[in-house]
Amino acid sequence: MQLSVIILNYNVRYFLEQCVLSVQKALEGIDSEIIVVDNASSDDSCRMIKEKFPAITLIENKENLGFPKGNNIGVDYAKGEYICILNPDTVVAEDTFSKILMSKVESQNPKVGIVGCKLIDGSGKFLPECKRGVPTPWVAFTKIFGLYKLFPKSSWFNQYYAMHLNENQSGEVDIFVGAFMVMKRDLYLEVGGFDEDCFMYSDDIDLSYLVKKAGYSNYYFADTTVIHYKGESTVRDGLYMKRFREAMQFFYKKHFKKSWFFDVMMQMGSFVFSLLKVFQSKTIKVKKPEHYILVSEEYNDEILTKISNKLKVNINKKGKEIPLDLRVEFIIDLKSISFKKAIELMENNMNKAYTFKFLSVNHDFLIGSNNSNERGEVILL
Repeated sequence: MQLSVIILNYNVRYFLEQCVLSVQKALEGIDSEIIVVDNASSDDSCRMIKEKFPAITLIENKENLGFPKGNNIGVDYAKGEYICILNPDTVVAEDTFSKILMSKVESQNPKVGIVGCKLIDGSGKFLPECKRGVPTPWVAFTKIFGLYKLFPKSSWFNQYYAMHLNENQSGEVDIFVGAFMVMKRDLYLEVGGFDEDCFMYSDDIDLSYLVKKAGYSNYYFADTTVIHYKGESTVRDGLYMKRFREAMQFFYKKHFKKSWFFDVMMQMGSFVFSLLKVFQSKTIKVKKPEHYILVSEEYNDEILTKISNKLKVNINKKGKEIPLDLRVEFIIDLKSISFKKAIELMENNMNKAYTFKFLSVNHDFLIGSNNSNERGEVILL
């Protein structure tokens, strides 16, 4: 078997359904399997998988074992030469896996470790954390105090988000986010997989760094885009702050020399950083749309091009044209629009005034997220 896709789920039933549908499309023609590991969800995620996707391997944990252990369990079951660690709040394009597996990355460098790709949030905006540098004390300092924004071209300050590459440039980076990681299963086992002493949040940094320390190069592949809604399985509350701070301290104690000054700086920095995350999630408000555009098979490339160019578009039978500098929500019908086309539409129309919802294949729910700092929305129909 060539590829095993491992999806660790916790209480995101509708995001999980959409994710699995996109993965199934992307695995057509590939010798593969999908493994869903459920961390004791209290919604009907497991029942949904059993009823709608009976061929998928479902592992039901009796308690929430955390991100590292949950994924390690999935890898133990995997039969593929390659594995993909994938979050349930993601959407992949139909050609995501084929592009990565057929790329010349490994032939050009047989010591390639983890392959990541371009990630966008639910509004189409690029997520810079999908490619990062090793967060050494200095690199973390530049991130926490925003120095990377002031000096984006300086190698002294731009390492946190691997800004030596722009979002559309492929190349070597150090760290990937755990929402999407492709690597050989043997390499995953060689470095010990995710460290189960870390409940969540720094596990992906740790795994990426372990692969790098083992002599492999991690590679950012910019030729495919995946949606990562972010935060669907996690409420950014006081517990989030506590776990995020503990996770950062875990990584530094494991990989860097311990010192009094370093510990104090990192405790202060991780507290400020996690506090900022909570503050952002509570302060960003998106106004309700003024107009809605249903994107279905009736909308051809010419009309979509007009939308991309922010021209006026006819949105009703009376021929009324609405200027797209107004707040517009695109309702993308996945029954007639491919996941790849939907992702392209989001990227091409990324704008603060635009929001996006996906209409499910069976037309029984709408789903989406307006920015990366808020939980997504599911509307049952």
